[in-house]
Amino acid sequence: MTAPHAAAVCMSSVRIVRSGRTILHNLDLTIPQGSMTAVLGPSGTGKSTLLAAITGELVPASGRVDVFGQTVPTSTRGLLEMRKKLGVLLQGNGLLTDLTVAENVALPLHAHSKLSAADIQARVQAKLAAVGLSDAADLYPRQLSGGMARRAALARAIALDPPLLLCDEPLTGLDPIASGVIMRLLRELNQSLGLTCIVVSHHVRETLPVCDQVVVIAQGGIAFEGAPTQLEASEDPLLRQFLRGEPDGPLGFEGQHAARSAA
Repeated sequence: MTAPHAAAVCMSSVRIVRSGRTILHNLDLTIPQGSMTAVLGPSGTGKSTLLAAITGELVPASGRVDVFGQTVPTSTRGLLEMRKKLGVLLQGNGLLTDLTVAENVALPLHAHSKLSAADIQARVQAKLAAVGLSDAADLYPRQLSGGMARRAALARAIALDPPLLLCDEPLTGLDPIASGVIMRLLRELNQSLGLTCIVVSHHVRETLPVCDQVVVIAQGGIAFEGAPTQLEASEDPLLRQFLRGEPDGPLGFEGQHAARSAA
C-alpha cells in the first residue's frame, strides 16, 4: 500500500452562503497533491462555487480552506501571492481578442515574473508546444476553433508553472473529439508535470476515464467521494440518476436542487 500524498487542497466544515442561501454546507474534502480530481454534479449545485472558495473569490461563512497547507488569505496582497500557485482555465477561455495566441500566453509572465523578454518568448513557445499549438502562436483568438481556443487558454493557465490547475467546465461548447483531446491533454500535463488538477464538469463520459478521484456535489454537499470505478458501481439512487441522465429521481431540475436557507 502506497503512502498517502500530501494535500493540495483541504476543506474542513466549509459553509458557503450566497444571497442569504447556503449553497454548500459541512463540506469536508481533501485533494491529494499530484492527483486529477473530477468535481461532478448537476448544473447549479455549487461546483463552480467550490472553485471560488479555493481561489479566495468567495470567503466561507464558516470552516476553513487550505491550499498547500496554508489557509486561503483574505488580504489582497496575500491572495495575489497565493494565486501565483494557481492556474485557472475558465469556461469562456478569457482570451483577449486583440492579442495573438502567443501574446495571450505571455500575459501572466509579464505581470508576475521577472523573466527577460527572451526567456518569456522561450517559455511561451514551450507552453504552446505542450498543448499542440506551436503553429498557432501568431493567430488571433477569432481564427481559432473552439478546441484550439481552449488549448490556448490552457497554455496561458500553465504559463507560470503553477502546481495546481483549476478547470471550470473545460468541455463546454466542444464537440466529442475536441473534448477528448482536452481531457487527454489535461491528464498528460497532470502526469508529466506532477500537476494537481481539479476539473469541474457535468460531462461524465469524457471526464471519468482520466481521473484518479471523483467528487459528486449534489443537494448542497458531497454525495460521493472516491475512485471512478466505485462511482460507476454505486447503487445509490441519486448517483445512478446523475450518471444515467434520468429525468426522474432524487435530483430535481436546475433551480430545484436543495439549497438550504441560511440559519
